[in-house]
Amino acid sequence: MKIAIASGKGGTGKTTLSTNLASFWAEKTTIVLTDLDVEEPNSGLFIEGKKVHQENKFKMIPKWEKTDCILCGNCQKVCNFNAVMKLGEMIMVFPELCHGCYACSELCPTKSLPMIPKKMGELKYFKSDNLDFIESKLIIGEEQAVSLIKQTLDYVNNNFPKNTIKIFDAPPGTSCPVIEATKDADLILLVTEPTPFGLHDLKLAVDTMRKLKKNFGIIINRFGIGDNKVEKYCSENKIPFIAKIPNMRKIAELYSTGNLLYKEIPEVKVQLENIITFISKYQQENAL
Repeated sequence: MKIAIASGKGGTGKTTLSTNLASFWAEKTTIVLTDLDVEEPNSGLFIEGKKVHQENKFKMIPKWEKTDCILCGNCQKVCNFNAVMKLGEMIMVFPELCHGCYACSELCPTKSLPMIPKKMGELKYFKSDNLDFIESKLIIGEEQAVSLIKQTLDYVNNNFPKNTIKIFDAPPGTSCPVIEATKDADLILLVTEPTPFGLHDLKLAVDTMRKLKKNFGIIINRFGIGDNKVEKYCSENKIPFIAKIPNMRKIAELYSTGNLLYKEIPEVKVQLENIITFISKYQQENAL
């Protein structure tokens, strides 16, 4: 069972939900929590565990070998990302733009663009009782998040049993990193807030999940501010409405100090139980 927690915009409470849901559920069964917001991972601020593994992650980029190069310019023609350019008597490679598709290297008639590894980030694995936590982070200056997200997902899939419940804290928005983080998930939990901005970006996220043909449900964070337009939108569009996390000063205080909410706020614990009930029912109905 793969559950991705996403949102149409940043700051809605994805990490709050991900860390609290994973920690609470791990009191009953084995849970794998993975922070896929590799540009700015922060789930680790709320998870205490022992580091059991760390590894560097690399992407493959071309390196120009001028000895046999005939300067045909074919590499520039086949690159869809303008990462390789022919400038006069030389070939320029821009690693920050390269997506590692191998097109320039494979289609070079003289094999003058061999692919070499370039470090793009790090993966760390922490363990705390029933909770396994994986976090990946891009190095400073690296711009391509999708490749690191893909490698992180591969690590999780290869190192944990298929029947383990896996929770993915996805990046915000609806761009390529979100697509990569959610495309193989069984269920998407979309977190929003009851504000005009929240509803606007929720609609974008809903449209994205429908394009991907994903099953999803809605969770409102900071419930009590704004209006009821998110609930009305869910009702009109027949979207499952799962839980309401209340807007409370105590929540902000706990979050700001890196503490989990459900241990001190009963209302949050009740909502987490509702979410687990929804997921378990979905799991049974779909034989996952």
